[in-house]
Amino acid sequence: MRSLLTLSLTIAMLLAAARLATAEVATDAPPPAPPAAGAPGWPAGAMPHAPANFRVIAFARDLESPRALLVLPNGDVLVSESRGADEAGRPSANRVTLLRDSTGAGVADERFQLVTGLERPVGLALRRDRLYIGNTDALVGCPFLVGQTRLHGECHPLADLPAAGGRDHWMRALALSPDETRLVVGVGSSGADTIDYRDRTEPERGTILTLHPDGRARRTLATGLRETGGLAFEPASGRLYATVRERTQPSGEPVPDFLARIEDGAFYGWPYAYSGHHPDPRNPADAAAFVAKSRAPELEFPPGSSPAGLAFYGRDHFPKGYRGGAFVALGGALAGAPVGFRVVAIPFADGKPSGPPADFLTGFVGEGAQRAIHGRPSAVAVATDGTLLVADDIGNTIWRVIFKCAACTPDPMVPHPRAKRPNG
Repeated sequence: MRSLLTLSLTIAMLLAAARLATAEVATDAPPPAPPAAGAPGWPAGAMPHAPANFRVIAFARDLESPRALLVLPNGDVLVSESRGADEAGRPSANRVTLLRDSTGAGVADERFQLVTGLERPVGLALRRDRLYIGNTDALVGCPFLVGQTRLHGECHPLADLPAAGGRDHWMRALALSPDETRLVVGVGSSGADTIDYRDRTEPERGTILTLHPDGRARRTLATGLRETGGLAFEPASGRLYATVRERTQPSGEPVPDFLARIEDGAFYGWPYAYSGHHPDPRNPADAAAFVAKSRAPELEFPPGSSPAGLAFYGRDHFPKGYRGGAFVALGGALAGAPVGFRVVAIPFADGKPSGPPADFLTGFVGEGAQRAIHGRPSAVAVATDGTLLVADDIGNTIWRVIFKCAACTPDPMVPHPRAKRPNG
């Protein structure tokens, strides 16, 4: 018995040492993980489809469930890699990787594991010499200078985030205000279709929080947001926008997901209302006041679209029809008929949506009766050269979309047939 115990302890120590050694070395990423359960991945040579006069290339492959993107001023790209606890029991990479195109060919030929040992990281933001990471259980700050491929110090938690009792709606979107004085972070609810005991004991669930970059002055900015998928400030107005994933009704039918301008102190419906003042049939008797004050979103997506990453286009590489507008990754869901699984473009004017969403990047779902799912867009970001980067968390790829005809004007944006027009 004693010899068996000694052998077990020795093996455990060796495994721990191996994990530590791996975490300390910034090298190329390990071999790719197999595709997610029920998703075959991309066939050889296949890739998403962009509008006429655009070209799609793979910027980086063999990632492990890329979640969020951050483009640095020097052109380097940071990507968070993580998985939820419910993703077929597959381990989460729990890291932030730095990707670099050192040759200018449009492809990341160098990669470095910048931060490891995180807890299901998603949101990323940079302020001066500090990198901020939205772990599922905490906002983390890391010392980092643009151009580095390794941190120049240790990361430290700045603020705990609600994460008790599980990882339902575990992703934490993150954004830095244009004046760099505050961070905003989305914290999803625990309950799926209505609040549960964790929502009652952790009142910051289903909210967007705001705090200073040093973690102080934390407060709730907005409430009634079941699961925030993406956060971004609209450049012209400086207003904060969020993509939000909605619930399923008792009938089994989902309600529309949405894009909303986030107002200080506003309530957006969860769990008492949706689409503005539509009451949820599961409401308690005293819910009328919540329904009445629920703020309607600026724009709705087809139910089940599962909007994720959000980015505003402020460059001039793309034609004028896209400039100043937003791109949203509609992740869709693996269960049921495939809805979403595309990137849409939304025109903006005067700081708000000026038209319905139009398909921009499609082809994530195959043709034919089986409708095989090849990939799923999870994040969008605008590169320093004006191209669009799209993270694909099933295909484990970051796609780059390039406008290839400077003298051409692309086809007018055609709304998705199931899209609804903006509200206001």
